[in-house]
Amino acid sequence: MTTRTRAARAATVRRRGRYGAPAVLLAPFLALFTACTLVPVGYALGLSLYTEHSSGLGFGGSESVFSGLDNYTRALGDEAFRDGFLTIAQYCVLYIPLMTGLALLLALLLDSALTRARRFFQLALFIPHAVPGIIAALIWMYLYTPGISPVLDVLDALGAQPDPLGHPLPAVVNMALWQWSGYNMVIFYAALQAIPREVLEAAVVDGAGPLRTALNIKIPLIRPSLAMVGLFTVIGSLQLFTEPMILHNTAPGVTSTWTPNMYVYTAAFERGDYGLAAASSVLLAVAAAGLSFVVTRVTRSRSERTPEARR
Repeated sequence: MTTRTRAARAATVRRRGRYGAPAVLLAPFLALFTACTLVPVGYALGLSLYTEHSSGLGFGGSESVFSGLDNYTRALGDEAFRDGFLTIAQYCVLYIPLMTGLALLLALLLDSALTRARRFFQLALFIPHAVPGIIAALIWMYLYTPGISPVLDVLDALGAQPDPLGHPLPAVVNMALWQWSGYNMVIFYAALQAIPREVLEAAVVDGAGPLRTALNIKIPLIRPSLAMVGLFTVIGSLQLFTEPMILHNTAPGVTSTWTPNMYVYTAAFERGDYGLAAASSVLLAVAAAGLSFVVTRVTRSRSERTPEARR
């Protein structure tokens, strides 16, 4: 064996070792991603191109007929489906600023030197997120229902007569705030803890107070975390389903197609129109991808302009 051959074999072994370990580590993720994401998406795309028609044989017989983009046209032409996106837009306008502001305020308070028992408050604020969504929705439905809610009974005794279920959008926003503010507070608090302490000490030496330090130093330095939370919140808002579905039978304003996800559920499991449900799901996924792209580009452009503005 020549020296050149040995060197070539050694290079091949090193190359295999370099790419082999990442491949082994990525294999479980790629397998789960393919089985749980790519395959269902491909199945939904295929299902959306067909429509169920009665075969005329009786006993509920039906057959799948290729209809092309007809299901997409039906979904986009359905006012109920479009109104679902309008509901989501109104929900985002209310929910995202309130949740982000509340979570950021709580994180700044925990990060301040005046706060004691930080671990206790972190756990107490995070606990609502640990409660399963359907359980949380049932608890809030109990608190929103007149006659059985102790909170509403106390307010009635004080002369107030609130009707939370008469205005379902604020009620759903309140439920989401209770569940997700603590979770995002933990994200912001972790980002605040990563800020170099010498930067904050320099601000104190320069005479900056707590409010000015928070506004001019802490918040700009955790802007990537704010962008990440905003992106995930937008995607999560498009998937709104559990809370309004629980309130559907109690709140008169929550219809079976109140959100796009509820529209998909109704089309599939109440009307048996799986082609329309699949097409609506694909459109919802496209909307989520488009909004994610827009949010990512906006936050990236702002972060790129910031250093130039400082110069």
